[in-house]
Amino acid sequence: MRLRLERDRCVGHALCHAVDADLFPLDDNGYSTAVSRELTPEHSERARDGVRACPERALAIDE
Repeated sequence: MRLRLERDRCVGHALCHAVDADLFPLDDNGYSTAVSRELTPEHSERARDGVRACPERALAIDE
């Protein structure tokens, strides 16, 4: 599983960050800076919750 951010779609709702601040960090302007990375099994459920929380669908998980 790999977390992916389409940065141009993020408008700064920060709902992903509210789910897990470590997986979904924000920049100084409140936009996600989540990096594309492999997810460990321990992070998979929180990552799915954060992706589902994004109303702009700027985040995705590639399986």
